[in-house]
Amino acid sequence: MRGYVHVYTGNGKGKTTAALGLALRASGAGLKVFIGQFIKGQAYNELGLIARDLKNISVKQYGLGCFIVDTPTLEDKEAARKGFNEIRRIIKNGKHDLIILDEVNIALYYKLIELDELLALIREKPQGLELVLTGRYAPEEIIEAADLVTEMKEIKHYYQKGIEARKGIEF
Repeated sequence: MRGYVHVYTGNGKGKTTAALGLALRASGAGLKVFIGQFIKGQAYNELGLIARDLKNISVKQYGLGCFIVDTPTLEDKEAARKGFNEIRRIIKNGKHDLIILDEVNIALYYKLIELDELLALIREKPQGLELVLTGRYAPEEIIEAADLVTEMKEIKHYYQKGIEARKGIEF
């Protein structure tokens, strides 16, 4: 089966959720899934479920927290670089059918990884590998390189009313 490149981007909620839904579907079909999360270093509720019950899915975080409201540090950049290099090795080992690079577009936006390196990764991916890239601010070059692009557009969000992230819904 040929693998394609998906991009889930835009300023609306649901990019990671869509990728996780695809991971769940792939796992249910017996496919092996790896999720590498850039930026994120927090304990999200889905991570416990995956570790406990979904043996076909592996997750690794390459973030030190969440600096989105701040400026990334040298340590943030080193964590992203380490993660990107590890993901290259994971792709080359050929043991996964679906690899999700969660928030990789944000990592590009903050220059934690280089656009040329991600484009090379896309070009060099094995024929049967499904590759998903999530995060706001997907650059045009990534959109052009992808086979499927979905933009999540925020129309209305309860955050605007001061509602904070809720356990089981946003994290």
